[in-house]
Amino acid sequence: MLIVMAGLPGSGKSSLAEALGRRLAAPVVSVDPIEAAMWRAGVARGQPTGLAAYVVAEAVAGGVLALGQTVIVDAVNAVEAARDQWRSLAGRSGVPMAFIEVVCSDPLVHRRRLEGRSRGIDGFPEPTWEAVERLREEVAP
Repeated sequence: MLIVMAGLPGSGKSSLAEALGRRLAAPVVSVDPIEAAMWRAGVARGQPTGLAAYVVAEAVAGGVLALGQTVIVDAVNAVEAARDQWRSLAGRSGVPMAFIEVVCSDPLVHRRRLEGRSRGIDGFPEPTWEAVERLREEVAP
């Protein structure tokens, strides 16, 4: 099965993905560490590394699915093109897919979570609350 997390940074999706991964003994493929690894490898930040990270995550998730295992994808998945990417992967792989959208309904709690977290992804800056607010306006329904 392909399980795809979606939600704004700081909403709790990575924490839930990790807990679900432990519960199901399923690998979690997270887009942010992939993008950070590209930067550390020398790919310029001005390049479309966000898109590239989604493509790499898709390749890794596809490999896991080919082994007959469940995989969890952890990414914002704010736009329909990203969601279609995962639907297409599930279809090509012949597996069921589930989206799990994570929303923090209390803006004060959400902001506190975001501003208080440090995920320790080498070279990957935590987004600001202002960046999350701008992203919120861009999220496709």
